[in-house]
Amino acid sequence: MEQPVEDMTLEEAGAEHERLVGEIRRNDELYYNRDAPALSDADYDALRKRLLAIEAKYPELITPDSPSQKVGTAPSAGFSKVRHALPMLSLNNAFEDGDVQDFIDRVRRFLGLPAEQAVEILAEPKIDGLSCSVRYEKGKLVLAATRGDGQEGEDVTANVRTIDDIPNTLTGKGWPEVFEVRGEIYMTKPDFLKLNEVQEAAGKARYANPRNSAAGSLRQLDSEITRSRRLRFFAWGWGEVSATSSERQSGMMAQIASWGFVVNPELEVCDSVEQALGVYHRIGEIRASLPYDIDGVVYKVDRLDWQERLGMVSRAPRWAIAHKFPAEQAQTVLHNIDIQVGRTGALTPVAKLEPVTVGGVVVQNATLHNEDEIRRKDIREGDTVIIQRAGDVIPQVVAVVIDKRPRDAKEFEFPTVCPVCGSHAEREEGEAVRRCTGGLICEAQRKERLRHFVSRDAFDIEGLGEKQIAAFWHDRRIDSPADIFRLAEIEKTSDRPLEATEGWGKTSVANLFAAIDARRHIGLDRFLYALGIRHIGQENARLLARHYLTMAALKEAMAAAQDPESEARRDLLDIDGIGPKVAAALLDFFGEALNLAVVDDLLSEVTVTDFEPPRMDTSIAGKTLVFTGTLEKMSRDEAKARAQAMGAKVAGSVSKKTDLVIAGPGAGSKLAQAQALGVVVIDEDAWIEMAGL
Repeated sequence: MEQPVEDMTLEEAGAEHERLVGEIRRNDELYYNRDAPALSDADYDALRKRLLAIEAKYPELITPDSPSQKVGTAPSAGFSKVRHALPMLSLNNAFEDGDVQDFIDRVRRFLGLPAEQAVEILAEPKIDGLSCSVRYEKGKLVLAATRGDGQEGEDVTANVRTIDDIPNTLTGKGWPEVFEVRGEIYMTKPDFLKLNEVQEAAGKARYANPRNSAAGSLRQLDSEITRSRRLRFFAWGWGEVSATSSERQSGMMAQIASWGFVVNPELEVCDSVEQALGVYHRIGEIRASLPYDIDGVVYKVDRLDWQERLGMVSRAPRWAIAHKFPAEQAQTVLHNIDIQVGRTGALTPVAKLEPVTVGGVVVQNATLHNEDEIRRKDIREGDTVIIQRAGDVIPQVVAVVIDKRPRDAKEFEFPTVCPVCGSHAEREEGEAVRRCTGGLICEAQRKERLRHFVSRDAFDIEGLGEKQIAAFWHDRRIDSPADIFRLAEIEKTSDRPLEATEGWGKTSVANLFAAIDARRHIGLDRFLYALGIRHIGQENARLLARHYLTMAALKEAMAAAQDPESEARRDLLDIDGIGPKVAAALLDFFGEALNLAVVDDLLSEVTVTDFEPPRMDTSIAGKTLVFTGTLEKMSRDEAKARAQAMGAKVAGSVSKKTDLVIAGPGAGSKLAQAQALGVVVIDEDAWIEMAGL
């Protein structure tokens, strides 16, 4: 007899959700692709009804690829990967009006602009949809790709051709030989309502929101299904282009509109922060009446030459920011506080709530961040609390309604031992988070590290996501990253073959093993990120890969850098952007024998390809530069950004590895050291000429 959904814990619901997803996908494959249904309509509907009941109780189990969010079989298996010619960047966020003023102030400082000079900003609504890049060559549409991880997306060309807002051939005149228009694919509110009416009439599950509907519709294997969903497209920018026809963002958007694209009518050029904020508040007032969902306003520096000088930081441009709308709030009761252990050992308190609807989503869990946050807000079990969805996504507790506090409510005592493995949980000096010291013996961390390992920005193995990892872990098929690449060999001798497991079949197993083999070669930066080393995110992984270039060189350097007085240690700390905390985390990881054993075991199964520096035909590509003294014609940040954009490395101190020193007035010990070592030294004027500024 099936366990009632209302009696399930989150862990039990997660396991049952995973089983149901596998069963529904298997039957979708039989029904849609093989035309050989194995279940009656009533039995199939019962599976989906139980899945929806679980997701209603535990909304955190909903993922974009859940059967509740789409119709038919999983589409990702039918789409090839596409490497973006230029990265599709995300945006940094502003939540308060003051954040926008700070953004403009940062632009001024970076560019060295006087206070009285206006910084013109293009303001436009931030569409809540799916980002897409559409490439044209000689005016003809040749390729369309989703954003993906910003570097690599999915080829959705056939489906994009069905969207009326995206022309197959550019109109007008003056378009360049190569042009990538970028924008947002979305579904209007009326079309979303009609789609759900059709779903209900057919006895199928309703979609959660227009964004998920648009994403699922774009990824349909049958492009005629995509055509029937009436997707729309707003252009908001461009990627690779052989030539630009305007010196301003606003001018380019007008040009893009003349070539046949739909550009949002709410675009407005602002010459002051006050005017930009006026646009934000005006659009916020009409937000509910718009026929499409938006979650904020995007501000972009209008001058393209300034955009080029500003460049990017991490995965976002310095010349743009998204001003998000305030989160919706609601009140509910906090029943108890659970402690979850993450992949890095962080103990995170989670509020278990009386279900409440916030922003159209039923919320039962909310993050409490850390023990200091609980103490600061004086959050206690039994309290009535105010909940909001941060950025309209992550639920969090804003405050306690003290007037409704039970008399017997006690202060929460944060645990000092790991609830999973019983190891001590400690806080480092200056850290807000308490962490389990169990490391690789802590089951929570090992499983989470595997989930991170296969995540989209890491190894990104098709068909092997968090749920499959959890199932393989539970069945003891995998225990370490290298085990993933041994699954096919293990399968040959297993007394419980994977293809006999619910949710799997001969074809799906073969597809999984093929996808795993396709990821046996991986770039150094993604490999480093996949290891899950504390403080080593994507940007730091790229900085390290750019500096060391090969896995062998990095391992050798980390071994030598264990000596605090070594040149290797100084070299590591000298990498621009890698501070003492990041360096310490890296050295701790590579100084631990158990971690090295895991890495070596993994390297026996995969090949880490050397990092390829930016392919730019410049005189400083691949060289190490040091800036010293005062730069008078540009800011230090702008000079560094320009050097990195030209393929150079920027270091903080002079060493034997330094190729070039740019010295301004007031240069001191670094200049003297460069002269002593015979390093080439130039002044700022020579640097500006070299940089083509």
